[in-house]
Amino acid sequence: MPSNITLRQAANTDVSAIAALLKPYADEGIVLPRDEENIRFYLQNFRVAVAGNAIVGCVAVRDFGNRLFEVRSLVVARDLHGTGIGRMLVENEIGRLRSRFDEWKLFTLTRTPEFFIRLGFQTVDRTLFPEKIWSDCASCSKNRCCDETALLISSRK
Repeated sequence: MPSNITLRQAANTDVSAIAALLKPYADEGIVLPRDEENIRFYLQNFRVAVAGNAIVGCVAVRDFGNRLFEVRSLVVARDLHGTGIGRMLVENEIGRLRSRFDEWKLFTLTRTPEFFIRLGFQTVDRTLFPEKIWSDCASCSKNRCCDETALLISSRK
């Protein structure tokens, strides 16, 4: 794991860098597309991984209420894949939830379930998250033929 990586809350000055980091992954259908206006609107949800002055990774956690949260927009610069930055970002968010709440659930829909399983997530049925289905999945072109796996980690086993 790189020792020169710091994690922090995203700032207004990070919006363009976050958009640039997300774009190739959105173009490939790995994450949902987000323009700068959308990122700015949801900026409080984003954390960034920084190496020197460069944003090299990001994650957003959406709060659906009732202590249900979703990992979104998790990406790492391609040349740094496999270095542990994604793991740092997700583990940081899990730690934040543990410090704020006694009970919580954190889910994701992903095409790389192995990554999340290594972090303690378990495969579940995506219909457990109707909030997600109503908000994002309903308008997704893959809604009827989703190729993503739903995974969940929570304070309760």
